[in-house]
Amino acid sequence: MRNQTTNAKFSKWAIILAVAAATTAGCAGGPLTTREKGAGIGAVGGAAAGGLNGSAFGRAGMGAAIGAGTGLGAGALVGDYMQGQEQAEYQYNQQQIQQNQRVIDQNRQNTGRLQRPEY
Repeated sequence: MRNQTTNAKFSKWAIILAVAAATTAGCAGGPLTTREKGAGIGAVGGAAAGGLNGSAFGRAGMGAAIGAGTGLGAGALVGDYMQGQEQAEYQYNQQQIQQNQRVIDQNRQNTGRLQRPEY
């Protein structure tokens, strides 16, 4: 009986903590980065998987908390990798744009020379 009361209190605090964290993150301002999205998805997925595993042993709240922490870490790592890939792709695209702009400028100069009438 006491374990059920402790688990119920733990589950309530876990829910309160999750809602407070979500509210704080939502009020931080600005769009979420890829790293933050990965961490959030990992935490939610980990909590769900941990809750399911924990419920098999009568400790759904503890399983959810452990799963959320593990998922948060894993999700943040994956999100960080993805964010690094996005930044590398952005830099590559910017270099390509600059190179293409130089070619366009050069072609305009060549076209201007060809269009001038020679007397």
